[in-house]
Amino acid sequence: RLDTGNYSWGSEVVSRKARILDVVYNASNNELVRTKTLVKNCIIQVDCAPFRQWYEQHYGVPLGRKKNAKKEENEEDVTTKKHSAHVTKTLAARKTHCKVDP
Repeated sequence: RLDTGNYSWGSEVVSRKARILDVVYNASNNELVRTKTLVKNCIIQVDCAPFRQWYEQHYGVPLGRKKNAKKEENEEDVTTKKHSAHVTKTLAARKTHCKVDP
């Protein structure tokens, strides 16, 4: 049984190993969707955590979080983390190009 795979975020040109959550669509048969059978060209839903972590590290912008949500005790905030001057300058340059469709 497959439960993980290497998946790509095409617009950001990054690939990560992610967990398969669900089979969403299959053009040939709805029975394959109901039984969650993985076949070629089926559309699946994958876990977003590896891609979200990469995005937050690469751009320095929190992704997919509520604006006024309370932080947990062990959770670090990406925006308040201390960086060197070089990393701060790099993140500032990258922030001008970061945009995610809703």
